[in-house]
Amino acid sequence: MMKLTILDNGLKVASRTMDGLETVAVGLFAEAGSRHEPARVNGIAHLFEHMVFKGAGDRSAREISEAIEDVGGDLNACTDRDQTSFTASLIAEHLPLGIELISDMILRPRFAADDLAREKEVVLQELAEAQGTPSDIIFDDLWLAAWPDQPLGRSILGDEDSVGGIAVEDLHGWRSEHYRAGSLTLVAAGKVEHEALVGLAAARFAGLPAGKARPAEPARFGGGIRTSSPRAGQAHLAAAYAGPGIHDADYYPARLFSDIVGSGASSRLFQAVREDRGLAYSVWSSLQPYDDAGLFYFYAATARREAAAAAALIAEVVADAAATATPRELDRARAQAKAGLLMSLESSWGQASYVARQLSIKGRLVEPAEVVAELEAVTLEQVRAAGAKMLAGPKASATIGMPAVRAA
Repeated sequence: MMKLTILDNGLKVASRTMDGLETVAVGLFAEAGSRHEPARVNGIAHLFEHMVFKGAGDRSAREISEAIEDVGGDLNACTDRDQTSFTASLIAEHLPLGIELISDMILRPRFAADDLAREKEVVLQELAEAQGTPSDIIFDDLWLAAWPDQPLGRSILGDEDSVGGIAVEDLHGWRSEHYRAGSLTLVAAGKVEHEALVGLAAARFAGLPAGKARPAEPARFGGGIRTSSPRAGQAHLAAAYAGPGIHDADYYPARLFSDIVGSGASSRLFQAVREDRGLAYSVWSSLQPYDDAGLFYFYAATARREAAAAAALIAEVVADAAATATPRELDRARAQAKAGLLMSLESSWGQASYVARQLSIKGRLVEPAEVVAELEAVTLEQVRAAGAKMLAGPKASATIGMPAVRAA
């Protein structure tokens, strides 16, 4: 059963009890990602995530690691464009420790200058590794083409100049502005009692400032072109159209359209581009929704000599799907979406992530059956219309190893 309590300071505390488990997954989910960053400190959300592990409360970095591993647990964090999460997996009896560690990292981080200098070097190494991997960097290029000169289009990692310029005072400012109770959700799933979780949350997070963080800048799709030619022996091509946001009425039809186009080995792109013609070793499509915008995009990795043919065929396949998607394809995409959802919910982490996501989207607890019902209600006409609507708009593209004008 899912339960939700909102503390006096605005912190949402949610739980999902799962019978038969002896473990618990707990996470603090913050509405603070790279799209909330000013350009000057691009990368600060990710650097903040790193820095809270360098020492918090009465523990050093080593003592934080030892504390969680002494009880067989795991402590982690993740930064995305619209969210940062701090998570722990533990045997259920050690839930108080997991919440203590997470609360210390958010409320009592050390942010020592020497730690910051070292961690900047780590992040810059991470950035260099990403920039040397075409299959990673092409998506940063695509996002920048889709949302130019906007926070949503910038890299999660930042760049050398922005990361290098972040100071200890910036980290404290980021925490004060974005880690406010009304913009945070604490979720636990597994062997957990809701009342006990609420008690722990009230004790550990009472020091959070009330209120909500300032919302992100609205996204405006740009439809630009990015191209580069590194030494990589392969060509990588990606293209995107503006899609619906998570709240839009045509989100589920657009998602199922994307799945018909390029999700799985039975999808149109995989069958036409890889199986029938052998033009790419990787090809797929996806729909990335945000609160106020979305991106329908597709990607292929291929040999340079096949890149132009692959791009032309991908454009043909995608355009054709909006007019000729079939009932069988819709049924298959719907079955895949339902199975993916239900399978993910068989783990405590899947449950915790699901609860946090639904609270972020709809501001309330949403049973999986409601999502399944929304998927079941989508018609073929809605899917075709959603596809046609996206493809009628401007296009963004990014290529590596081939001219941008030949992108799909």
